[in-house]
Amino acid sequence: MDLLHPLTLNATDLAALALLLVTWFAVGGVIEHPPAKRVSVSVLMQHYRRAWMAELITRESRIFDGNTLFGLREGTAFFASACMIALGGGLALLGNTEPLTGIARDLEAETVPVLLLQLKILLILAFVANAFLKFVWSHRLFGYCAIMMAAVPNESGHPQARKRATAAAEMNIKAARHFNNGLRSVYFALGATGWLLGPLGLIAGTAIVTTITLRREFASASRQAILDDLY
Repeated sequence: MDLLHPLTLNATDLAALALLLVTWFAVGGVIEHPPAKRVSVSVLMQHYRRAWMAELITRESRIFDGNTLFGLREGTAFFASACMIALGGGLALLGNTEPLTGIARDLEAETVPVLLLQLKILLILAFVANAFLKFVWSHRLFGYCAIMMAAVPNESGHPQARKRATAAAEMNIKAARHFNNGLRSVYFALGATGWLLGPLGLIAGTAIVTTITLRREFASASRQAILDDLY
């Protein structure tokens, strides 16, 4: 079979691809808008972000707050840089799929079209690109948050203190939401690599990533520690 024959996706490939995309959207929706009786870690942490900004008002020295926010921005910058490197490597691989062609042929026991391999790589890169955009925007929002925090008066009786602290908290929450979305895109990019092993590999990758993501948000020891403190 010619490796350059026109691209055709069988029903299993299409079903696996649809499962990945639907699951990605569904997982994000459930985490950001969880049921009231089973709140996710991401939503629980919003309480601490608001409490942080409330404490900021009366904290005499704000060096700790600045260092904490700097650490958050460094995290977004690190992941954005990693995504840039991954995108560069993926684009280079698109121009030379020969290394993957032999591996895929051995694993699937059949000749794999070059166009299909390129499509699989593009799917991974699409998730990585989305993650990059989320991390960059999160980094910028944390920068906005830093400026808003600096504008919070250092006295609880000031008429603008509570209002500005609340606004800074909401900006912090929005930045964290985009950061979390970026992380989920990275997770699902890893799951999408399973497609290189065939449609069943993609289904397995989707299932593994979904299980890990939901467990960390809804059934992890860290979640229980937060609940023990809040309730």
